[in-house]
Amino acid sequence: MIAPSPSSASLTAPQPVPRPHTWSCDTPGGMVGIFEPGVQLAFYRRQPDPRIAAYLEAAVSAMHAGRSLLVQAGGAIPLDLPDRPGRAALLGDVEWITGLYTDLLGCPAAALRIEVLDKPMCPRFHVDRTGIRLTCTWRGPGTEFLDDAWANRERLGAGSGGRPDEESGLLRAGATVAHVPTFAIALLKGSLWQDNDGRGLIHRSPAIPAADAPRVMMSLDAVWER
Repeated sequence: MIAPSPSSASLTAPQPVPRPHTWSCDTPGGMVGIFEPGVQLAFYRRQPDPRIAAYLEAAVSAMHAGRSLLVQAGGAIPLDLPDRPGRAALLGDVEWITGLYTDLLGCPAAALRIEVLDKPMCPRFHVDRTGIRLTCTWRGPGTEFLDDAWANRERLGAGSGGRPDEESGLLRAGATVAHVPTFAIALLKGSLWQDNDGRGLIHRSPAIPAADAPRVMMSLDAVWER
């Protein structure tokens, strides 16, 4: 007796479901997408606050930046900001973003930095040895990043042979360098996040056009023990 031939459907292996690399959302709650496997970047799109933009235009030359400040979840943030109209709006945004971050990660504290930059801080593509870092650029261009499909990770760091990103072989043919929108709140997954070894968001600081200088941004890193 001859067995019936299997149907073509039964011969087709199940195809893996593509996992997104980048997760963008229009509400703060959507940022939980960073916890999805495969997602290396999640960002919440926001409209720029004109009060903050005007404040930075007037006060940026007097801002003291680049120092880390340990802030407790739910606590006041003693930032030393110049006294200009709009100061309360910027401070309120920092406090709100910090609360969003510590609630999302469940961490008791975070290391806060505010940077005022005339040139790229990290101009080469790289992966952070962190868990999940938050960034928000209020003024100037946002962080640049590469989808994994466009990158050869073997050319990161020493693998570049000291050549620029565009010449090292890091960028695959047809690669598109994307960027996080200004004022968006971004979560960058690093190589130390669980099950993310050998991965993590490939990103770099953007070039800063003279018309947009200086670039002003904040970053947060979770602190679990003091």
